[in-house]
Amino acid sequence: QVQLVESGGGLVQAGASLRLSCAASRRTFSSYTMGWFRQAPGKEREFVAAVSWSGTTTYYGDSVKGRFTISRDNAKNTVDLQMNSLKPEDTAVYYCAAAPGAYGPNVYGTPGLYNSWGQGTQVTVSS
Repeated sequence: QVQLVESGGGLVQAGASLRLSCAASRRTFSSYTMGWFRQAPGKEREFVAAVSWSGTTTYYGDSVKGRFTISRDNAKNTVDLQMNSLKPEDTAVYYCAAAPGAYGPNVYGTPGLYNSWGQGTQVTVSS
């Protein structure tokens, strides 16, 4: 497993941008598929975005397509989530997750694929 620490959450107004970052502890970070999930109060955990180990393949949840961008830097062991045009419905705790190995994009959104999770960072978007 890998230890993950998220940062960058906060309170913003609708339409603003925010960038989340996740730092990983493991030197084999480049062998992990990385993802972002979120969970709002009273709702199930929702897939947001994922990126392949090489960074060449990305996949997004329908609710964030065209607004959010996931990227990774294997030299720095980090994965970022750039969030633009934020909406009040984006309010949630955002979690970084790591899945060992390579997978097809069609399974990136499966929480059970990931064996390491961060503690989460709160994002609140006011209307």
